[in-house]
Order: sequence, then C-alpha cells, then structure tokens
Amino acid sequence: MKDIKQVRFEALAAYCRQPGALIAAEEVRWLEAYDEEVLVVVIRDITDGDYSAMLLARDLKERYRWVEMTKFFETMGEALAMAPALVEKIHNDFGRQRAQGDEKGKPVDFFTPIVAEAKLNRDFATIRSLEGYSPAVELMKPMMRWYEDADGNFVEQFQTTGFDSRLWELYLFAALVESGYIFDKTFAMPDFCARSAFGEFCIEATTVNPSRTPAGELVPPPPLDTNEQIQEFQRQYMPIRYAGPLTAKLGKKYWEKENVKDRPLVFAIQDFHAPNSMVMSRTALPIYLYGRVWDWHKDAEDKLVITPTKIATHVWGPKTVASGFFALPGAENISAVISNASATISKFNRMGVLAGFGSNRVQLVREGTAANRDPNSELPTTFIHNVNSPDYSETWMEGMDVYHNPNAAYPLRPEMLPGAAHHWLRGDGQLVSRVPEWQPFGSVTLISVKE
Repeated sequence: MKDIKQVRFEALAAYCRQPGALIAAEEVRWLEAYDEEVLVVVIRDITDGDYSAMLLARDLKERYRWVEMTKFFETMGEALAMAPALVEKIHNDFGRQRAQGDEKGKPVDFFTPIVAEAKLNRDFATIRSLEGYSPAVELMKPMMRWYEDADGNFVEQFQTTGFDSRLWELYLFAALVESGYIFDKTFAMPDFCARSAFGEFCIEATTVNPSRTPAGELVPPPPLDTNEQIQEFQRQYMPIRYAGPLTAKLGKKYWEKENVKDRPLVFAIQDFHAPNSMVMSRTALPIYLYGRVWDWHKDAEDKLVITPTKIATHVWGPKTVASGFFALPGAENISAVISNASATISKFNRMGVLAGFGSNRVQLVREGTAANRDPNSELPTTFIHNVNSPDYSETWMEGMDVYHNPNAAYPLRPEMLPGAAHHWLRGDGQLVSRVPEWQPFGSVTLISVKE
C-alpha cells in the first residue's frame, strides 16, 4: 500500500461518501494498492476516538464503492496493520468482490465520441486531444462514472452543442460533492436536488451563451477598450444578457414540483457568451439581481465611500429590460442566484494537476484578481500562482458567489454552501458580503508543456 494525497482520494472517490459520514468520523489517511485498484481510507470515530481502515474498489460501472473494512482499534497503526490482508482478499477475487449487485447499464463515458467527428464541439475536441488539457480529462473520468444522466442527453450535448452548459453542471456537481451532498435523481428537473447532513436544496443551472444572427453567425461582444465602454458593458449589456436565461428559468416554475416544494431553490448561472467573458461580467450580475448600481469615491479623509443608486431598467440598442430580478413576480420562490467566474475548463485543469492527473509535462500558471482585504481599497489585489507548486491549493467551491434573495420565501442558509462568498442587500441599498480569506474574482490559466 502507498500513501496518496487527500486531494487525489477526493477526486477518485468522494462521490461515494454519504451525508453525515464526516460528522460521525474523521478521515485521517489515504492509501492505494495495485495501481489504485483498491483505495484505503483510515477513519477516526469522532465519539470514541478509535480507528478503522475502509477499503474501496471500482464496481461494475467503474465507481469506487465500499467493499470491506477492519474492526476499530485504539491506534491508527493497529487498523492499518489489518488492512493488507483485506486488500489481498479483494485483489485475489477482484471480479466478484467489486460487484455491488445494483449496477445497471454500462459505465458512463463522456469522451468516447457518440457523434461524427465533424459534429464535435471545438472545445470538446480540443481538450480531448491536447496534452495540455490531460489533467482535466483524467480528472473528469472518475467523476463521470457517478454522473447520472437523468434527461438522457448529457453525453451528446457535452460533445456537441451544449459543451459549456454541461461543463457548468459538472462544476456544480463537483462543488456540491466536495461540500458533502448526495443527489436525488428521481426527477430530471431541476438539475440537482441535493441533500447533506446540514439540509437540502435544489439547483437549476443555466448559462449565458453566444449571440447569433438569424443566419447563425456569431455576434461579437461589444468593445471594452475604455472605462466608459466597460461601465456600459457591466451596467447595460450584461444585465440584459443575464436577464434572458434567468427570466426563462423563472417562467418554468420549478418550485411547483413535488421534489422542490418547501425547499430553497437556487439558480446557478455562468457567462459563456465570449471567451473569458466571465472575468469582466461578474460585476454585472448583482446589478441586475438587486436593481442597484454602486458608485464609489474617497472622502476628505481618503476613506472609501460606497453610494448605492436604485435603477429601473437596462438599455442596450433596441432592447430594454426591467432591473431587479429578485423583485420580479414569482422571484420570491428563488432563494439565491449563484455564479463562479473561475468555473471553466481551466478550473478542471488546475484541480487535475493538484490531484496528480494527466501528463506530468503540463505546467500551469494562474493570473488574476482577488478580493482585497483592505476595506478602504477600491481595487482588487492581483496574483500570479504556479499551480504546479507544492504550496498551491484550490477547492471546487473557491470563487463561488452566492447572491441571496432579500424576498425569498425559503432563504438559503449560508452554511449550506461553505467556502463561497455570500452577499445580501441591506435595506439602505448597500451590499453586505461575507467573503472567505481568499476569494478570486477571475483569472486566466496559462498552459505550457515541457519538452
């Protein structure tokens, strides 16, 4: 048996963890045997303080599942000493020992094309073929085994017209698993009905997609060369772009479904309308949701002063939409809207490198902006991080913003999305935020492959 990092164990097997597992027991060591044919996790019972080694193996659908465990012992060493015999037992009869008896169908496979090469999404074809994205691809493989395709078309859309939206759903899946959730996939809608030891809620995912002409040609985004253009983009153009998918989802009335009633319902939106557009559009989302803009100036003592102003509409060319999504009829049924400008294929690549997946020749450098801990600063901090450094760390939840609805019929408790930044609108129009110590706003990840 060989030790492995916790982040690798999580990437391989966190999907089988049940709610409450981390309340009853603490995981303290992670190991593998026979090239990860068998995983071993040592747990410590929180009540009694004794130890056991649990063994996991891939079932017939290639999902790591519980297969065996030792008795509980007073020390970790005693528990580990009993594990090799169980590993050999599983290895020597692997075909029978791995079977759980409840596997149906073939293992889920995102990457074997099920359509003609000409129909493959360009981004899908790129990550599948380039060595620089091998960490992301290899990371997704254990994840995909657990992703239940409730509506029956996930793989086809992931490979073709819906790559971005399906990637966003995969990100949400990973972030929720990281936070201890499991899923009820009895119903195809909404996308996630999630349950953990801390409660349950539902998420419906949506995206801002590229605009096209009636002839199908892409419409380029507006220029962002001046401060005035950036302000118009964030206060007019992007709120209108956010309004389309959010109001469309609002019209579906998911809260009337039996599996959603009396639970918080959250909309999760990501901007994919142009390459790396989410870095610039992050500011626009709370403007549209709350119907406010926030201007700033420095007073006579050089202190930062934020002035909120209520707005009624957003206008771009011939289009006008009402501002304030949370004030729309029916929006009281939406507990919050979440987003994460960092949740792109680059995040999967970074998390893959952290967990030791893919080619060891891949080098990643992440550059971006993050929350400034100085309350008197109007500017974010900038950073450059070497993802391959032993000191680099990242979580799936990192970078998530949760905008809470002040009118919600079923408010979302912030502890249900730990590690995210949470935002609330005060009665005076100010936005109050509870932000983690490290909160990136947006970034780009530079890829190189060593010779």
